[in-house]
Amino acid sequence: MALQAGPGHEHSDAFSFFVECEDQAEVDRLWNGFLAAGGTAGRCGWLTDPFGISWQIIPRALGRMLSDPDAGRRERALQAMLAMDRIDVAALEAAAAAG
Repeated sequence: MALQAGPGHEHSDAFSFFVECEDQAEVDRLWNGFLAAGGTAGRCGWLTDPFGISWQIIPRALGRMLSDPDAGRRERALQAMLAMDRIDVAALEAAAAAG
């Protein structure tokens, strides 16, 4: 549940919901559902729902890759993520492994 203080307090994208997804199927289901309802895709797993609320739809695998002990793998995964709208786990894994 979220509560807005009322019309005297403007909403901004400084607030977002973070949704950690178990796998690509969950990312795709949520991402596609928001877009089908009139949402707008953003970069790096962010989107805005039809009401103007920002959401981060992030697979758990992204966190694992961004904390990889191998700095090269981390950086390749990060650069791949920065080029994405919807996060694609297979593409992140391929980018991290290429090196």
